[in-house]
Amino acid sequence: MAKQTFTLDFYGRTLTVETGQVAKQANGAVVVRYNDTTVLTAATMGGMARGDFFPLQVNFDEKYYAAGRFPGGFMKREARPSTEATLTARLIDRPIRPMFADGFRNEVQVINTVLSYDADAAPRIAGMFASSLSLAISDIPFDGPIAGVEVGYVNGMLVINPSKAQKEISELELIVAGNRNAINMVESGAHELSEEIMLEALLLGHAAVKELIAFQDEIVAAVGKPKAEVGLLAPDAALKAEVIAAYNADLQVAVKNGDKLAREAETKALKERVIAHYTEAWETDADVETKLRDLEAILEEMEHAEVRRLIIEEKVRPDGRQIDEIRALDAEIDFLPRSKTHGSGLFTRGQTQALSTLTLAPMGDTQIIDGLDPEYKKRFLHHYNFPQYSVGETGRYGAPGRREIGHGALGERALAQVLPSLEEFPYAIRLVAEVLESNGSSSQASICAGTLALMAGGVPIKAPVAGIAMGLISDGERYTILTDIQGLEDHFGDMDFKVAGTRDGITALQMDIKVQGIDAKILAEALAQAKRARFQILDVIAGAIEAPRAELSPSAPKIDTIKVPYDKIRIVIGKGGETIDSIIEETGVKIDIDDDGLCAIYSSDQAAIERAKAIISELIREAKVGDIYEGKVVRTMDSAIFVNLFGKTDARVHISEMAWGRTAKVEDVAKLGDLVKVKITKISDKGVDASMRELTEKPEGYVEPERKPRFGGHDHHDRGPRRDGRKPFKVHEDRGEFSELSPKKPE
Repeated sequence: MAKQTFTLDFYGRTLTVETGQVAKQANGAVVVRYNDTTVLTAATMGGMARGDFFPLQVNFDEKYYAAGRFPGGFMKREARPSTEATLTARLIDRPIRPMFADGFRNEVQVINTVLSYDADAAPRIAGMFASSLSLAISDIPFDGPIAGVEVGYVNGMLVINPSKAQKEISELELIVAGNRNAINMVESGAHELSEEIMLEALLLGHAAVKELIAFQDEIVAAVGKPKAEVGLLAPDAALKAEVIAAYNADLQVAVKNGDKLAREAETKALKERVIAHYTEAWETDADVETKLRDLEAILEEMEHAEVRRLIIEEKVRPDGRQIDEIRALDAEIDFLPRSKTHGSGLFTRGQTQALSTLTLAPMGDTQIIDGLDPEYKKRFLHHYNFPQYSVGETGRYGAPGRREIGHGALGERALAQVLPSLEEFPYAIRLVAEVLESNGSSSQASICAGTLALMAGGVPIKAPVAGIAMGLISDGERYTILTDIQGLEDHFGDMDFKVAGTRDGITALQMDIKVQGIDAKILAEALAQAKRARFQILDVIAGAIEAPRAELSPSAPKIDTIKVPYDKIRIVIGKGGETIDSIIEETGVKIDIDDDGLCAIYSSDQAAIERAKAIISELIREAKVGDIYEGKVVRTMDSAIFVNLFGKTDARVHISEMAWGRTAKVEDVAKLGDLVKVKITKISDKGVDASMRELTEKPEGYVEPERKPRFGGHDHHDRGPRRDGRKPFKVHEDRGEFSELSPKKPE
């Protein structure tokens, strides 16, 4: 197939698609150029995999050469994906996954490679577009296309795909994805924006998404391949009817047990009984393995159908709650001793429980982020851990997976909106959420626990943040929105819509759905229902701790700050850092000084902080006219003395300013090493002038003597040529200094 090119002007940027030139052995491949961002995406399909899940793999590979950079570390080679790349891969996976048919089990890989990087043209948006398009033009049975856009809120206006400069001042970071009919994925952080603004942003984003889908439709019509015929896993219909008739009544009883572990035990026992019965019946059947796999799928479908039927038809939830009822709540601070940790909070919602622990550190301990953007420091970290014991199971332990990284990032976005500024609170902040028990919505529990830990630790946050997970059960015509979904409702439901915020507005959104999309009406209802639930949780948090503590934990590092003028930063640091290193060595403190001159001093010893601050204050101290100092005479001349004011700053006192009346010799008033008081009278680029006599009482009737020049009748005298031919010199009577003069020009 020859190369073909398609172009769209999309909100001020050029979106170009190229097909038929590279990666031609993949089922579908495109090169997407979004301004100067270039993403190559290739989609491939393998054979049918065994198992009960769809094996879709989406990768987002960032190449350092795309930004003209060398990789960090010793290997100088791209290694495992960065956190940002992992989050982007999740963003792309989530809206694509629902667009494959039920029962599709063929392995599919979508590999995105960032070949060039433009900070003003988001690679993640280009990657999502390219992923959908590579699937849509391929023979892979993908029921797309989908697309996504970013939405910002800049100076009271919603902006599609904001530039880097706009993002820096935006109150909203929203990514919305969907198909031509509805939204099917949302990821957002916001500065306490209202539900109305968030809904408006979602709808505007979806309108822009539909423009990108229309562009994809045009390309598919031109170069798309016919879709391949693949088998879909579906259990035997006759067997399904037989099992439902025999066991559905027993399953309905088990599903209604409100306790998670007891319900799981009852349903598991029932399933084992059914499987044992049929295993014995099929003992001589050559196809027993396939039939048993179908039987397990039938039992899963039966449970799925019953849970959904109860909720839609009878408005009965598995644990007996009302549709908008939150499970029992409990909030506790100082679960861990304050003498060791800097703050802790334990939050429990039903059978979901999270412990969050706060650690404060000097800004020198911030995380350095190395990616396609220029290296920067990250002040706030929120880490999420989900051990298998939290769901009563055994399983893998090791490095955090995509789920842990994603949930940690969601909590980080929600809480970052209320953190104090660096000037208000110059600490690096780390929260670690340990999920101790889980029955749904553990990420939102971690946000609530994080709020408790921050306030217990004395971090002056702007407002408490709470999170709630909303669910949806729909049969296409009827639907029910659920507040505070538990694990079973999440597993068998159609939507997981997480909303976090304060009393003043939303700070984070995340939505994943298993159907192909939801409309504006459902979104509006879910946001309103979530707001009521959020306020209930905030009441419980306030019952545990009403406001951030005024003092830090005894174990937290103490801190003080001092502002260093820009032109004095080099003085504090010293040549090769020798000055600041000497302060650290003398006092034992840690010191961080940023490019703007904000100097933070950390130590567990307040006296050491004060000593370091005093040293720095002395280094950057400046004399001002009118200030009075007592200093030592460090140098004398015939016509002046020099008095050390502080540090390396000396002031000159002219002989005429040493006393009222005439002073014959400076030694008559002050000698080398004497302590004298002086008042600053003048500051110029030549130095500091001071007076001693200004601090003594002027004699009654004192008249300032007329100064007579030493040569002639002027303050200076131009002498004629010297005998040896050298230039004449000028005598500066007022300064007691001499300088050579060039010969005068003839008149």
